[in-house]
Amino acid sequence: MTDAISFGPFSLVPNERLLTRDGTAVQLGGRTLDTLIALISRPNEIISKRDLMSLVWPDATVEEASLRFHIAGLRKALGDGQDGARYITTLSGRGYCFVAPVSFSSGRAEGDGIVAISPGINLPARLTRMVGRAADVRMISDRLTASRFVTIVGSGGVGKTTVAVAVAHDLPGAVAEAVVFVDLGLLGDPDMVPTSIASMLGLSILSSDPTPSLVAYLRDKRILLILDNCEHVIDVVAGLASRIFLEAPRVHILATSREILRVEGEQVHRLAPLAVPPDDPDLSASSALEFPAMQLFMERATASGARLGLGKAEASIVAGICRKLDGVALAIELAAGRVKAYGLQQTAAMLEERLSRSWLGQRTAPPRQKTLQATLDWSYELLSAQERLVLRRLAVFVGDFTMEAALAVATSATVDQTVIFGAIDGLVAKSMVTTRPSGAMMRYRLLDTTRAYVLDIGTDETELSGLAERHALYYRRWLEQIGPQWPTLSNPSERLPYLVGLNNVRAGLEWCFGAKGNPQTGIRLAAAATPVFLRMSLLPECLRWSQTAILALDDDMHAGSEEMYLQAALGLSLMLTRGNSEAAHAAVIRSLAIAEERDDALNQLQLLGLLHTFHYRHGNFRAAMHDAERGLAVSRIIAEPAATAFARSLLGISLHIGVFRGARTELEAALQHTPPAQRTGTIQLGFDYHIWTGVALARTLWLEGYPDQAVARIRQIVKDAASADQSVTLSIALARAVSVFLWTGDLQGAEEYIDWSISHAEAHCLAPYLAAGRGYRGELAIRRGEPQAGTEILERCLGELHATNYQLLNTPFRISLVQGLAALGRSDEALLAIDELIRVVEVNGDLSYMPELLRVKSNVLLSASDLRHEDAEACLVQSLDWARRLATRAWELRSTTDLAGLWASQGRPEAACELLQPIFEQFTEGFETADLRAAEALLVTLGRQSG
Repeated sequence: MTDAISFGPFSLVPNERLLTRDGTAVQLGGRTLDTLIALISRPNEIISKRDLMSLVWPDATVEEASLRFHIAGLRKALGDGQDGARYITTLSGRGYCFVAPVSFSSGRAEGDGIVAISPGINLPARLTRMVGRAADVRMISDRLTASRFVTIVGSGGVGKTTVAVAVAHDLPGAVAEAVVFVDLGLLGDPDMVPTSIASMLGLSILSSDPTPSLVAYLRDKRILLILDNCEHVIDVVAGLASRIFLEAPRVHILATSREILRVEGEQVHRLAPLAVPPDDPDLSASSALEFPAMQLFMERATASGARLGLGKAEASIVAGICRKLDGVALAIELAAGRVKAYGLQQTAAMLEERLSRSWLGQRTAPPRQKTLQATLDWSYELLSAQERLVLRRLAVFVGDFTMEAALAVATSATVDQTVIFGAIDGLVAKSMVTTRPSGAMMRYRLLDTTRAYVLDIGTDETELSGLAERHALYYRRWLEQIGPQWPTLSNPSERLPYLVGLNNVRAGLEWCFGAKGNPQTGIRLAAAATPVFLRMSLLPECLRWSQTAILALDDDMHAGSEEMYLQAALGLSLMLTRGNSEAAHAAVIRSLAIAEERDDALNQLQLLGLLHTFHYRHGNFRAAMHDAERGLAVSRIIAEPAATAFARSLLGISLHIGVFRGARTELEAALQHTPPAQRTGTIQLGFDYHIWTGVALARTLWLEGYPDQAVARIRQIVKDAASADQSVTLSIALARAVSVFLWTGDLQGAEEYIDWSISHAEAHCLAPYLAAGRGYRGELAIRRGEPQAGTEILERCLGELHATNYQLLNTPFRISLVQGLAALGRSDEALLAIDELIRVVEVNGDLSYMPELLRVKSNVLLSASDLRHEDAEACLVQSLDWARRLATRAWELRSTTDLAGLWASQGRPEAACELLQPIFEQFTEGFETADLRAAEALLVTLGRQSG
C-alpha cells in the first residue's frame, strides 16, 4: 500500500489509519475505516459483498446488515451524494465500487494510478446547474461503468444530450482516458457515420469501408465514445456500435437516440420528461418549486431578464405551462425566454392557443416533431418578418457557422448586412440560434430541431436556389483561403472548426450535383475541396467527388484548371485506395497533359512527382527515373529553390534504387531545403516527400557503408513521420525502415518496426502496406531459421501485392524467398527463381540490388547437390564487379566475405585475406552489425590459417 491516497478533499494514510479532509482528521470507527481501505485499494473495481466482508472481518462471520451499516456510515462521513460528490456506488446484486478518481503519493508504478477524466475539446461544456437530472446521471454512470454500453432514449428536446455531457464530465477517469463526442445530427448520409467518428479521433480514412480500420484502431483504446443524435442514422450506428462493443473491450459507448438501437450489450436508460406539478388548485408556490420543470422554467426566465415574483397565482400559471409542455426541457426553455417580452399571463395565453391547435393536428407528424412542433410553431410566430426570413436562410448551414459566413450567404439584393446583424441578434436573444465562443470569434448554430422545423416550412424555389448557390460559392472561397495552410492535425480542438466547415462543403456538393443544383458550381467546389480531402486523408470522399465532378464536365470546363485538379485527385485517391490501376494512371496522365497544355510548370512538376510515385510503386523504376529527369528539366523553368529541391528529391529517390551513383548528392541537396507550405493552385500529393527523401537517404547511407548513420537517420525519420500525422507518410517510412534493420542484422529492431507497420496499416486500411508488413514478417522468419513458415508467408504476400500492382518490394521479398527455398533444400526452384528475378531487375531498373542478387545466386549454387563451385565463384566475381561499379560498399563487403570464405575452403587463405582485409578496413563504423562481425570473424580465421 502507498504512503497516502488522495481523493476529492480527502487524504488517506492506511499505514497510520488516518483519514483527513482538507488537513482535518475525520473520525471513523475501526470497521468503517477498514471498509474504506478495502474499497480504495481496488478503485473502480466491483468488490462483491462476500469479498468485502472477508476483508473487513477476516476472522469472523457477520451478517450482511453489518456491512450495509458501515457502508452507510462511510457514505455519511464522506458526504457522498452531497453537491455532486460521488465516492461509493452500489451495483445491485454485484457489490460495491469506489468510483472517485484517486492519486497515490508514492509506491505505484507510472500508469497504475487512476487518471482523472480528460474530456476531448469537442465535448460541450456542462451546464452550470442541471435541473432534475442528478439521479439520471448517477444511474447512467453506474450502468456505463458496469456494462460499458448505454443508450439514453427519450423524445426530442427532453435533454438527452445535456445528460450525456454531464455523465461524461462526471465519469471516473479509470473508465476512459479521453472522451470523444460525435454529433451525428450533422450527418445526412448514414454511410458517413464511421468516417465522422474516425475524424473526431484524428484517424485518417483511406478505404471505401472505414469500419474495419476504425474498429482496429479502437481495439486497445480506453475511450468514452458519445454518439449523439442517432435516430436518423440508427441502422448504421447500431451495427457499428455493436462491433465496437464486441471487438474493443476497453471502449465505453454512450448513445443518445429517440429509438433503442436494439443490439447486443446495449443497456437502455429511458429519460423521462421533467416532473411537473399536478393540476391542483391548492398547490402552494413552495410545493410547486419542488418539481424540476418549475425550477427550470424559473431559472431560464430569470436568466433572460424577466423579473418574476412567484406567489400562488403565478405558480399556478407556470405549473400550467409546464404541464402543457409535457416537462420537455427545450420547450420549457423556449417558453420561459418569452416571459420578459410578453409577461407570464400573455405567454401562457399564446402558448395555449398555438399549442392546442397544433397538438390536435400533429398525430401523424414524424417522431422528432410530436413534442416540439407546436412549440416551434409558436416560437416562429413570435419572430419579426426579418427574423423569420434570416432564420430560413440560416437553415442552409449544417452545424456551426461564423458571422462572416452568415453575411455572405444570407445577404441578398433585398436583405442587406444591417438586417442580418439585427436579425441574428434577435434570434440569439430568442433562443432560436445558439452561440459558442471559438477563440476570439463567436460561432453560431441552429438547434437541430429548430433547423428541421425551418426546413419543413419550405422556401420559395427561386430564393432557395440563390441561397444554396451563395452557400456553395462561399465555401469554395473558404476552401481556397484555408487550403494552403490546412493543418494535418489529429488534435480535436484544432480539427473541429475545419471538420464543421467540411460538413457545409459536403452539403454544398450534394446540392450542386442534385436534381435542382448547379453542376458548374459543383465542379469548382469539388476542385477546391478535393485537395483538402487529400490533405485530411479523406480519400473515399476525394474519390467520390472527383469522379462525380469529372462526369459533370461540359465543353466550357473541359481541359481547364478544374479538370486538372480533379483528375490528379482522382488518380491519387484511386492509387492509395485501390492500387496502381490503369484508371489511376490514366487520370494522372490526363492531368499532366492539361498542365502541359496550359504551360503550368509548377503543377507539371507536382504531377510528374505523382506519376513518379505511380511508376515507383508499380516497380517500373526506369519509368520513374524518366519522370524524375523530366521533373528536373521543369524545375529549371520554375527556377525556385523549393521546386529544385523537389525535383532533386525525385531524382535521388530513383538513383538510390537504380544506378545508385550520385543518389546521396541529390538526396542531401533536396533535404537542405525545409519543405515549403503548399502553394495556392498546386496539386496535392497526399504524403510528405521530405520524409520519403529522408528514408531514401538512410538506405543510401547503409549501401555506402555507414550503417550507424543509417540507423540513426531512419529512427529520426520515422519519429518525424509519426508526428506529422499523415497515415500514408508514416506507412512509407515504416515500410522502408524495416529494410535497414534487416540489413544491419538487428532482427529485434526489425520486428519492432514490422509490428508497428502492420498495426498502423491495419488501423488505416492500407492494404498494400499491410501486405508489405506481413512480407517482412516472412523475411524475418527466414532470417531466424524458420524457412518453411517464412516462404509460405512471402508467397502469399507477394500474391497480394501483385493483385494491387504494388511492386516496390518485389525484388527484396523475392530475394528472401529464394533464400528460404534454398534453406529448404529446393535449390532447383531457387535457381529458377533467382535467374528470373535477375531478368526482371534488368528490365525494371532497380539495379542497386544486382550485387546482392548475384551473391545470393552464388549461395544457392553452393547449396545445390552438385556443389557448382566454379559457377558460384563466377557469380561472386560478377557481384563484386557490380558492387564496385555502383559504389555500394555494403554489398561489396558481403560479396567479398563470401568469396574469401570460398577461397579459404579451397585452401587459399592468403589470397582470401588479401581480398577481404582492404574492404573491411574501409569501414569506420557499424562494427556490431552482422556483416562486419562476420567479416571480422573470417579474417581472424584466415589469419590463423595463414600463420
